[in-house]
Amino acid sequence: MKKVLLGSLVLLFAFALVACGGKKSKTQVWKLAFNQSIEHPQAQGLLWLSDEFYKATDGAYRIEVNPNELLGNQQESLESLQNGVIQMAIVGNPIVEAVNPDFAVLALPGLYGNAEHQEEIYKSGVLNELFATTVKNNFYTLAAIHSGVRNIFAKKPVRSPADLKGMKIRVQQSQLMIDVINAMGAVAVPMSQGEVYTAIQQGVLDGAENNEVTYYQLKHYEVAPVFSYTRHLMIPDIIVINKDVYDSLSPEHKAIFDRLMKETIDRVFANFLEQVTQSKEAAAAKGATFIDDFDSSVFNKNFAGVITKTLNTPSKKKLYNAIKAIR
Repeated sequence: MKKVLLGSLVLLFAFALVACGGKKSKTQVWKLAFNQSIEHPQAQGLLWLSDEFYKATDGAYRIEVNPNELLGNQQESLESLQNGVIQMAIVGNPIVEAVNPDFAVLALPGLYGNAEHQEEIYKSGVLNELFATTVKNNFYTLAAIHSGVRNIFAKKPVRSPADLKGMKIRVQQSQLMIDVINAMGAVAVPMSQGEVYTAIQQGVLDGAENNEVTYYQLKHYEVAPVFSYTRHLMIPDIIVINKDVYDSLSPEHKAIFDRLMKETIDRVFANFLEQVTQSKEAAAAKGATFIDDFDSSVFNKNFAGVITKTLNTPSKKKLYNAIKAIR
């Protein structure tokens, strides 16, 4: 009888240990909104972040990447994030520009010499003051990340402003992008990314502008098979997180997350450049033609006015000069 009682007490003690501390606490799942495919280098970078953050915190956190606008378009995603419905998102710079117009500076034509120069700027710390301004809007701006070099794609080659005259070209909802495309000779049409394919197919648009990775992954080569290297803009995407979610992290977990985020940025830059080459080859195999037999600087002659118009406040001018000083 004593042995049975002793055995029962041991089992009860073991169960108590499991209930009180022997069992891992439940994993917190952060929903992240993304408007492109899961194969995109940005999505792949965030999947790596999720795995590493999960391991480094003993399973306390996992980031669920939701691609293809499953959680809404970029504007809707940012609003959901601000309201605490989702925890993280990757959005285009113009979306954050609507919160603080100073972000428009990051998208100005001629600001970056190349992708490596852009990476140097984004990792230099020169943007920290700008990023801090979004806290009052209930989210932290974690990073600006490479989103390719933007070029025009349509049903015909575009080598000069004359070729673009009257063409309806999709842009993101950004006054700067509207001004740039209009200055190049086209008619800018703001539109959500998810509508572009059908709009070109139905003749609502004559073309759009983006990088090779997006062009291939969204199969835009099927409706706009000519990709012309106008190289008119390098606009970043922005990684954001809900303020309360980030603030809820312990100092230890916050340090882990910040370290891994920096490594994620490095991975995204490297993977993006690699996927540009792969996407170009894959799209060409599907029938796309890439035009690079002209001087893309012919589109730059009217950009000075766009830059002057955008730099309309002291804070924008200060940020612009600070970025230009990094060479």
